[in-house]
Amino acid sequence: MFDRYEAGEQAVLVHVNFADENSKEDLAELELLVSSAGVDAVDVLTTSRAAPHAKYFVGSGKAEEIAAAVKAHEANVVIFNHALSPSQERNLEAICKCRVLDRTGLILDIFAQRARTHEGKLQVELAQLRHISTRLIRGWTHLERQKGGIGLRGPGETQLETDRRLLRGRIKSILRRLEKVQKQREQGRRSRKRAEIPTVSLVGYTNAGKSTLFNTITDAHVYAADQLFATLDPTLRKIDLQDVGPAILADTVGFIRHLPHDLVAAFKATLQETQEADLLLHVVDMADANYRETMDEVNEVLEEIDADEIQQLVICNKIDKLEGIEPRIDRNEEGVPIRVWLSAQTGQGTELLGEALTECLAQSMVSYTLRIPPVQSHLRGVLYELNCISNEAYDSEGDWVVDVRMPTADWNRLEKRLDEGLSNFVVRH
Repeated sequence: MFDRYEAGEQAVLVHVNFADENSKEDLAELELLVSSAGVDAVDVLTTSRAAPHAKYFVGSGKAEEIAAAVKAHEANVVIFNHALSPSQERNLEAICKCRVLDRTGLILDIFAQRARTHEGKLQVELAQLRHISTRLIRGWTHLERQKGGIGLRGPGETQLETDRRLLRGRIKSILRRLEKVQKQREQGRRSRKRAEIPTVSLVGYTNAGKSTLFNTITDAHVYAADQLFATLDPTLRKIDLQDVGPAILADTVGFIRHLPHDLVAAFKATLQETQEADLLLHVVDMADANYRETMDEVNEVLEEIDADEIQQLVICNKIDKLEGIEPRIDRNEEGVPIRVWLSAQTGQGTELLGEALTECLAQSMVSYTLRIPPVQSHLRGVLYELNCISNEAYDSEGDWVVDVRMPTADWNRLEKRLDEGLSNFVVRH
């Protein structure tokens, strides 16, 4: 909708403190996002409110103050650390005489800069189109009405209606192409399951050190930087683990608090690597004072994409920035590893991670023999879909006796999904 400035942009940042915990955002995180987008913050304005103002999000007096700051600093853009409605954006742009971006728009801009693969670019474009479809009017206020006269008669719709129609067509086209990508990914996952190759997915808050850890383990040379959303496109590499054999390690996009729903929807194909993983490595930046909050945010997103049932191993990263912390493995009462303390940057403790991965993956698979009566043929179909049947025979009563081996997470999902419960069909472990 607007041209990007070549020489870098000057931004006025706006942060509102709300009493409601769910509406709170982190100002330091906004400054990191702005820095990651390559924008220079020339002023930061903060205010407190009980609830957003309907017209300007902030009060009318604060809106005037923002406009004055824009004029004084000759800023190109105003960036809010919150989600704005289309009408609030338009009203603020009218008073500030420059572009106004909300938190979602800023994250989308960073994603657009970072996307490298064809799939990543499609996903970003889809999220952008969904976001701007409600904001089209601000670019076309001069073309609101249909024009008449010779040479000016059009197809009987306003420019705005034409653009909306073109947008809908483009969104449908992208969704079709992403569906193909998703099918290709599913084929890859099915073949890995058939070969019984476990998948380990790195998840965590943005800038927690996932890509650095990925490079340390796999020597993959994936782009890693001290900035938010350095990784956007998922990368898969094969690693060899003692007593387990080959496994696939996936580096994924970082999460962030209040991740826009459009982004979650657009990155469905990418997030599926997380949904289908046998083990999640939850990387946590222990040098961050708010690490507990960021862990909660990641777990919320995992719940949103139905990946909360998958076994997690917490990676307490960046111990080189902490005093008196040595690399170690923390275990639960059964002796299963639950946390590994290491530094991906220096390599301290990475050998312990290999040890913990071997132990967790050995326990992440379950093997059962099931007796399935003919009336439950749909269950047999589900098991074949999961490619988890290693042997099948009939008994004297005409029931199927099947040997299955599958990830614990898949077993737990089926246990929840089936009314009759999967455990009722178990003959032996």
